[in-house]
Parts: sequence; C-alpha cells; structure tokens
Amino acid sequence: MIVYVLISFVSGILFGIMDGLINANSLARRLYEVYKPIAKKSMNIKLGIMIDFVYGFIMAGLFLILYNSLPGELGLLKGISFAFLAWFFRGVMYAASQQMMFMIPVKTILYMLFTGLFEMLVLSLLYGLVLKPWF
Repeated sequence: MIVYVLISFVSGILFGIMDGLINANSLARRLYEVYKPIAKKSMNIKLGIMIDFVYGFIMAGLFLILYNSLPGELGLLKGISFAFLAWFFRGVMYAASQQMMFMIPVKTILYMLFTGLFEMLVLSLLYGLVLKPWF
C-alpha cells in the first residue's frame, strides 16, 4: 500500500511536469492558437496540481485493478498495454471529439495524439515496473 501511495504521488508530479512541458512549449503554443478565443486568460495553478495528483492516484489504482487482466507476463508489458488502453480513452477519444466539434488543424490533433501517447507510456511504464497487486 505504501508503494501505491508513493508511486501515485510520483505519477502526479510527472503528470504536472509533462503537462507543463507538453502544453507550454513554443510549438504547443503555436498549435493551440486555435483555442485562443475560448481559452482562459489565467490558470489556477493550485487546482491544476491537485488534479494531477488525483489523476496519479486514479491511474495507479486502475493499473492495479486491471493488472491481472492486462496482457503480458512481465510488469513492463502490462504497463505498455495499460498505456495504450489509457491513451485510447484519454487521448484518442479526446482528439477525435475535438476534430468533430471544432475546426482544429490536423497538425494540432496529431500533436495531441503523439504527446498523449508519450505521457501515458511514461506513466504506465512506471506503474508496470514498480506496482504489483498486493491481494
């Protein structure tokens, strides 16, 4: 249980760092210009950090719940398969809905897809290498 809590905190920190790197770099700023008319003028950093920590706990918990159902014998393979599962539900479905609802350039959608996959792989590999069910 202590390992779960520790890894959840670490993944929450990683979520925050990667979100910052993915969304605040110069390429992302240019690609996300399309959202400028509807974007908030400022962010609530404290709330963003809290949300990233909650995501870390939820993602680590889901990994543990699904552990025995994920393909592969090694935790590493389970982590990779969990990454693709999480990416589909978090990244692919989001990108598809953005493309359907808004006039978003394809390069922006592709950026969302590739960075989302990278983020899920980093987190899920951490889970796969460290977390094991305790029951």
